Amino acid sequence: MRGQWIPTIGGLVVLLLLWQAIVWWSDLPPILLPGPVQVATTMWQERAALGVGVAATCAASALGLLLSLLVGSIVALLLSQSRWLRAAIFPYVLFLQTVPIVAIAPLLTTWFGYRFRTVVLVASIISLFPIVSNVTSGLISIDPLLLDVFRVHRASRWQIMVKLRIPHAIRYLVLGLRVSTGLAIIGAIVGELFVGDAVNRFAGLGTLISAWQRMARTDAVMGAIVASTLLGISLLSIVNLLCDNLLARWSTAQEFESQR
Repeated sequence: MRGQWIPTIGGLVVLLLLWQAIVWWSDLPPILLPGPVQVATTMWQERAALGVGVAATCAASALGLLLSLLVGSIVALLLSQSRWLRAAIFPYVLFLQTVPIVAIAPLLTTWFGYRFRTVVLVASIISLFPIVSNVTSGLISIDPLLLDVFRVHRASRWQIMVKLRIPHAIRYLVLGLRVSTGLAIIGAIVGELFVGDAVNRFAGLGTLISAWQRMARTDAVMGAIVASTLLGISLLSIVNLLCDNLLARWSTAQEFESQR
């Protein structure tokens, strides 16, 4: 298991060395391309601001992910009940995925104000579609033979949902949740680009990136990007850990069912 990280770490080291060598040999001004050493030094100097930014963005993206998980699961349950509902509602759910979130964010700030809740809403909107799509697929892609068994035993619609459809959809929910985790962070940062500038007390990573970009601090902007990348990896690792532990029983059951 440890050996799997060696190529990844080795590739990162080579990339950083190549990056630093290009900066030295080309003699580019730092405003265009700061070296990794300068970026790391700036991150240390701005560690307090980056710490606050990471905490704010983490809170917004986590709450947005939870909101999309709740709303998306409810919508998926409704869509799974009727083919007519899927035909009527699913195109509008797809609309959230096709329209750029940058185009929606200014409207949300107008409707809900320059507040933390707006950032959470942007994060939830952009991370909603994978939950709805995957959970709906899991709820309706049931083996017809299993449905016949339940119907033979005169199971009610509620019993089929609780004992067959929802357990079958857990694996699909996990897949959607993993995709939505990264999207929630993107949505939070995009929301902060519009909201954070108007509220001094709110300083997420998006706010820092916007402010440092106007100050032509390229090294600080790249440091914030590195911090957002590390935040994404951390949140995704937490989600994977929760899924592997809390949902292990469901995953094992589905693997057993697929091997039958």
